[in-house]
Amino acid sequence: MKNPLNYQVTEYDCGPTTLQNAMSFLFKREEVPPDIIKHIMLFCLDSYNTKGEFGKNGTSKMAMMFLSNWLNQFGKMKKFPIHSEYLTGEEVFMGENSRIMYALQQGGAVVARVMYGCWHYVLLTGADAKQVYLFDPYYRKKPFPQPELKLIADMPYSRNRSVPWEMINSTGKGAYALGPIDTREATIIFNRDTQKKPADTIEYFI
Repeated sequence: MKNPLNYQVTEYDCGPTTLQNAMSFLFKREEVPPDIIKHIMLFCLDSYNTKGEFGKNGTSKMAMMFLSNWLNQFGKMKKFPIHSEYLTGEEVFMGENSRIMYALQQGGAVVARVMYGCWHYVLLTGADAKQVYLFDPYYRKKPFPQPELKLIADMPYSRNRSVPWEMINSTGKGAYALGPIDTREATIIFNRDTQKKPADTIEYFI
């Protein structure tokens, strides 16, 4: 059975919440090993804020890179069908030939670091020729002032936002921008049992 995706409990836990949402999106509840949830919580929320308060600067890029590697090792050792790829810099963009787009076409999920007032993690779960579909763990009821940003209320298992490509690809500080090229990061995660082969995918999908 698949679970609906979750919202973060605090102002800081977008990272672990989004990683857990990736597991819920890719696997049935009864398939997810408790070790994965334990290690997500163990290694996330590792950053100090300017006041020296632990966890109040969220989850670091280093933690995300470590967890990506850990998931691959866990998958190999436990014969669990998970595979992760950690991307940085110029690899992180939405485009016809981007690794992120290929991953979404193949049924993967992408944990992306974007701007949302501050750095923030969201889960990319789909795309078409103009829009990226994602689940933002930061709960919101009020419509966005930008008309091109859409709330999605009826797809709790996969998405709650629709964001234009140009907004995602922005190097600025607008909502859901991937930001400056040299600071970008994203983590692709696949369920090997459900991952589509390249020949089975089409150029764009919804």
